Amino acid sequence: MEALLPVLSLLLVLLAVGWGDGAGAAWAMSPGGCEHVQSTADCKRKWLSSVPGNLQGDIEELLLDDNTIRVLGRASLLSYHQLKHLSLTKNRMELLEPGAFLGSRGLHALSLADNLLFTNYSLTAAALSVLPALRVLDLSGNQLNEDMASVLLSNLSSLESLSMARNVIMRLDSSVFTNLTQLLELNLERNYIFEIDQAFEGLQRLQRLNIAYNYMTCIVDFNLTKLRVLNVSYNIIEWFLALESDDLFELEVLDLSHNQLLFFPVLPRQSKLHSLLLKDNKMSFYQLLPNGTSLENVTVQFLLIDGNSTNITTVRLWDEVCYSNLSSLRLLDMSQNQFWYLPKGFLAKMPALTHLKLNQNCLETFQLSERDPLAMLTDLDLSQNLLMELWEDVGAGPALPSLQLFNLSTNMLQALPAGIFTHTKQITTVDLSYNRLDLCPQLAVLGRSAPCVDIRGLATLTRLSLAGCGLRDLGGHPFRGTALTHLDLSDNREALSGDLGWLRDVAVTLQVLSLRNTNLSSASVDFSAFQSLAGLDLSGNALTTLPASLGALKLRSLDLRDNSLTALPADVAWRPLGRSLQELYLSRNPYNCCTLGWWEALQRGERLRVPDRHEVTCNYDSQRLSALVLPEPVLRDCRWRTADTALLYLVLALPTCLTLLVAFTVVFLTLKPKLLKMVKRRCGVSSPY
Repeated sequence: MEALLPVLSLLLVLLAVGWGDGAGAAWAMSPGGCEHVQSTADCKRKWLSSVPGNLQGDIEELLLDDNTIRVLGRASLLSYHQLKHLSLTKNRMELLEPGAFLGSRGLHALSLADNLLFTNYSLTAAALSVLPALRVLDLSGNQLNEDMASVLLSNLSSLESLSMARNVIMRLDSSVFTNLTQLLELNLERNYIFEIDQAFEGLQRLQRLNIAYNYMTCIVDFNLTKLRVLNVSYNIIEWFLALESDDLFELEVLDLSHNQLLFFPVLPRQSKLHSLLLKDNKMSFYQLLPNGTSLENVTVQFLLIDGNSTNITTVRLWDEVCYSNLSSLRLLDMSQNQFWYLPKGFLAKMPALTHLKLNQNCLETFQLSERDPLAMLTDLDLSQNLLMELWEDVGAGPALPSLQLFNLSTNMLQALPAGIFTHTKQITTVDLSYNRLDLCPQLAVLGRSAPCVDIRGLATLTRLSLAGCGLRDLGGHPFRGTALTHLDLSDNREALSGDLGWLRDVAVTLQVLSLRNTNLSSASVDFSAFQSLAGLDLSGNALTTLPASLGALKLRSLDLRDNSLTALPADVAWRPLGRSLQELYLSRNPYNCCTLGWWEALQRGERLRVPDRHEVTCNYDSQRLSALVLPEPVLRDCRWRTADTALLYLVLALPTCLTLLVAFTVVFLTLKPKLLKMVKRRCGVSSPY
C-alpha cells in the first residue's frame, strides 16, 4: 500500500491538471482542497486555520467562510495581489494584524461578519486603514459597541456600503460615521439603538438606511433629503415627524411597520414617496370620536430641547397628511391598526395609489369613490374589519375601474352597492367569505327581491371565495358568464342542497374547488363534468365512500380529512385519479385496518405525497392503530378475516361431502345383491351370477 501512495498522488495531480487545461474548463481543485471557478477560490468549510498560500496567484475572489481562522497575519495575503473580494464570515476571528492587507490594497469588498473582532478592534482598525479602494464592508455580529465602531471606521472614507447589524450599539452620535462621506447604504438592524443624535448629518450621499429591530422611541425633525429607502420597522416608535421644509426629499420607501405609532406620520411636504408601510401600529384618526365629538382644532405641542436652546413645535393631530404631497404614492399599508374611519379627502391625496391595505382595523364604513381618487387602484384589502356597509357616491364616476383584487372577507356586510362590479373590467379575484351575503338572482318575496351580489358576466373573474356566507339553495345560474378557475364554498352547510345545476356553469374552467364542511354526502355531487379540476377539498363532510365520479378525474391534490370513510376503492391507485394525484390528505377517518390494500398500493406510488401520513389511523376491534405500521398479529388476523369466502366454504364442505360419498358407497355395496334380485323379479330378466 505504501508503494502505491506516490502513484495515487501523481494520478490526482494529473487529473487536476488535465481538468484545468481542458477546452473551456473553469473548475479545478487546489492541493488545499479549495475549488477554483474562474477567478474565484472557494475554501468554505475546509477546517482551515490559516489562509492557504498555494492558491492561484491571479484569483480575484477568495471565500473562506466557516473555517477556524482566528488571526489574519501580515503575510496571509501577500501572494494575492489581484484580490478584489474577501469573505471571512464565521471564523471566530479575533485579530487582523496591521499590514495584513499590504499585498491586497485593491480589495473592494470585505466580509468579516460573525467573528470576535471586539477583542482587538484597535489593531483591526489599523489593518483596515490601508484599504483605499474598499467599497463594501460587513462587520455584522462582532459584538461591537458604538465606540469600537467609531475606531474601526475612522479611516474608511471610500466605503459605499456598510453593515453593522447584530452588534451591541446603543447610541449613535456624529462621531461614529464622521468620515464616511461616500456611504450609500447603511445597515444597523438588530442592535440596541435607543438614541440617534445627528449621527447621519455628514452622510450626504446616503440612500438606504436600515435601523429595523432596535429600540427607537421617536423620530423628530427627520431631514435626510437624499435618503431613498428608510426602514425603521420593529422598533417602539410612537411619533414620526419630518422637518417642516419645502425642500424636495428623495424618499421613495418608508417602512414604519411593527411600531407603536399613535398618529399618522407627519411626512415631508415634498417627496417621491411611492411605498408607505404602517402595518401593526396603534394608529387612529381623532378628528371624530365614536361618540360624535369633533377634535378638529385640537393640537399637540412638542418641546424640543437641544443643549441650551428650546423649540416648541405645534402639530394638528388629524390633518398633517394634507400638507404632504402624496401624488406619487402607489402602496399604502395601514393594516393591523385601530382606524375606525378615514377622514374625508384622505384618499383623494393619492391619485396614483395602486395597492391599499386596510385589513385588521375597526372600520365600520368605507367610501368607494371620492370624486374618482381610486381610479388606479388594483388591490384593495378591507378584510377583518367591522364593515356593515360600503358607500358609493352617485355621479362620482365609475368606482374602482382598475381593480383586480378585492378582499372583503370577515366583516359584517349583508349587501354591497348595486352594480359595484359593473365597471371593474379587470377584476380577477374577489373574497367575500364570512359575510352574510347572497348571490344574485334571488327569488322575490312579497314582490321584493332580497339584497344580493351580482357577479354574472364578470368574464375576467377567476378566483372567488364565498366561504361561510350562509349560502343556501343557489339557483338561477349565479356564475353564468364567468370563467372561474378557483372557487371556495367552504363552511356553507346548506349550499349543496337541491339542484346543483348552477355549479356546472363553471365545470369547464374550474381548476380548484373547496367544498370543506358543506354537509356533503357521497351521492350529493356528480364530479364527472369537472374534467379540468386539479385540486379538490372535501374535508369535514359526511362521506362514507369515495364518490365514484372522482375515479375518472386527473386531480393533483385531494383532501379527504375529517370524513366517515372506512376504505377507498381497492383499485384507486390504478384509476386515472390515483395515477395523477401528487398530494393526498387522508387523516381523521375511521378506516378499517383489515381493508387497507388501497393504502399499501397508494404508498407504492412514486409521485404521490401524503403530508399527514403519520396521522392516518385505522380501527381494529376497539383499538385505533397507526395505518403506517400495523403489528404482525393484527396483519395475520386480518388475513384470516379477509380470506376468500368461497374457498373457505369449499374447505368446510369438502370433508362432509367425502363422508357422505363413502357412506353411500358402503351402503350400496352392502345392499347390492338384494337390489339385483329385486330388479330381476320385477323385470323378468335372468342374469347369471
